[in-house]
Amino acid sequence: MDAAVATSFALGVVEPWMSGLGGCAFMVTYSAADDKTYVLESGVRAPLAVDPADYPLSTGFDSDLFNWPGVVDNRNVIGPWSVAVPGLVAGLDAVVERFATWGWSDLIAPAIELAERGLRVDWYSSLKIASAARDLSRFPSSKALFLPDGQAPVGQWGGPLPVIELKALQQTLQRLAVEGAESFYRGSLAEDIVRDASLLGMKLGIDDLKSYTPVLHAVDGFTYRNVTVNAATGLSAGPTLQHALGLLEQNLAGPPAAPDGQLYGAYAAAMNEAYAERLCGFGDSPEGAIPSCTTHLNVVDREGNVVALTQTLLSLFGSKVVLPDTGILMNNGMMWFDPTPDRVNSIAPGKRPLSNMCPVIMCDRAGYRTAIGASGGRRIMSAVLQLLSFLADCQMTVHDAIHQPRIDVSGGTDITVDTLLDPDIVEFLSRHYSVITIPQGVYPSMYACPGIAQFDPHTGNSTGAAFVMSPVAAAVGAD
Repeated sequence: MDAAVATSFALGVVEPWMSGLGGCAFMVTYSAADDKTYVLESGVRAPLAVDPADYPLSTGFDSDLFNWPGVVDNRNVIGPWSVAVPGLVAGLDAVVERFATWGWSDLIAPAIELAERGLRVDWYSSLKIASAARDLSRFPSSKALFLPDGQAPVGQWGGPLPVIELKALQQTLQRLAVEGAESFYRGSLAEDIVRDASLLGMKLGIDDLKSYTPVLHAVDGFTYRNVTVNAATGLSAGPTLQHALGLLEQNLAGPPAAPDGQLYGAYAAAMNEAYAERLCGFGDSPEGAIPSCTTHLNVVDREGNVVALTQTLLSLFGSKVVLPDTGILMNNGMMWFDPTPDRVNSIAPGKRPLSNMCPVIMCDRAGYRTAIGASGGRRIMSAVLQLLSFLADCQMTVHDAIHQPRIDVSGGTDITVDTLLDPDIVEFLSRHYSVITIPQGVYPSMYACPGIAQFDPHTGNSTGAAFVMSPVAAAVGAD
């Protein structure tokens, strides 16, 4: 857990367009000490001052990962009114208190050191900043931080990398290390955050921060064929994954030894049905049966503790708004709500939205524990399901599973198919679905970016694998 929390804070510094203090997280963790699995729910919530009438529908669909009906001025996706109450810091505090062996300040120290160095802008950072430059330039604090001279920083051929100074964020991390998470939600940091937010026109208020509480609870998991699956609960994509796996098990009684058209067809059918139910029937309702975009990381240690953590600002650079005094880049969590009124996932004050995050820990009969997760918005669940099936149904190794071509089925009318998939499988799918073949690539990415980490209880060894097309994803070992 120590490594997971320290990495979480550090990623918010070196990969600020994906996650950070202004975002949220879902986590699944297995504790070897008590042989139990726990789920952390620290997603965003709508501010108490939110008025659904402030998000009138326009023509078309939104410009981001959900394909909801469009909102006037894209105000649920970009800008101050897209910001929801952040939950990452509270969630990390909860798991540190319960599981960590290092102190809070020690876990934040690497992030402070990285912030002191500044963000070194390599080609990938330049690409990310440039792709969001138009929207970042709309907000003075964001423009000043990420767009010096009004454009994305680009290194000169053969010269040193440009460096974006992160002094405000460094100071905030230092305060957080000394004052604790309590300060972020109920202390001086909270006051500074709310003051910044108010000046920028956000709905976020001090009562939103004071009332925020993450949920950390033990789970028993569910059975898929011969494995136990522990997935994120609540309003994550975990319940949808469980439904889709149930359909897959029902419709494909005997999975093939190697992937074929029948297997991928069963994936498509299960995910289509599960997503249709998800978008129509899930949401935050006090009468509901739900218990009290994005970076993913998996951690496994020598004792067999396992962590699958997904954290996000939602869109690239979240709301695109940086709080000037604290240097915190804020989420655009209001995008997770369906802007159409009177639906189960519609906008309401203090409400939790539906989330795409889907961290999973799978345990097979031999005792192997495997953490699986991904970044990629609504494409996440599709990737997690296939990786889980590759491992459980096809008995693939971690290496083979991460390299196996995937399809994406995430609620649209078409199925996206990797061009590396066997032509016979593509032909089979084409007979039943509208198929679009697209290669895996760095940008734009048409598939989720998954990772896997596995613990072998017989040898004590761990194996990891990351999405091969990502220039920043990696499997790393440490003593």
